[in-house]
Amino acid sequence: MWLFLAFIAVPLIEITLFIQVGGAIGLGWTLAIVILTAILGTSLMRTQGAMALSQIKSSLSEVRDPTEPLVHGAMILFAGALLLTPGFFTDAVGFALLVPGVRKAAFNAIRSKINVSGTVNMSGDFGQKPNRHPHRPMQGDVIDGEYHELSEEERLAKDPSGWTKH
Repeated sequence: MWLFLAFIAVPLIEITLFIQVGGAIGLGWTLAIVILTAILGTSLMRTQGAMALSQIKSSLSEVRDPTEPLVHGAMILFAGALLLTPGFFTDAVGFALLVPGVRKAAFNAIRSKINVSGTVNMSGDFGQKPNRHPHRPMQGDVIDGEYHELSEEERLAKDPSGWTKH
């Protein structure tokens, strides 16, 4: 429901701001500001995105939890999309997401709403609760199934499926 409200509210806010700003400074200056913020935002997004990518790489190479750099990278990408969208409200939100302190506060708010029970990789755990046996799945991950191995004669005797006929 909140997403539907955002799709209604954001264009209405943008239209209102375009009318107000355009009436105050004129159409030419309004368009110039929109184009300038898109160019400036793209440049800032590129530099901050490169920094976020290097932080992701370093956290993965040092076997640290990559969650925070990944979320920061996603927020930078979202900020870039907002800055490329014409409008003053989306530009304000996009520029705000390019500020590291705002991203940190948003990350902490997101992290408080999400509960990760544990993650494990072959190199070790990322500070979460590890599996007791990393090579054996936990009881909840077991899938029962049956199979029948075909002998060489049975495989050769079977007609190919309709998908492989030419």
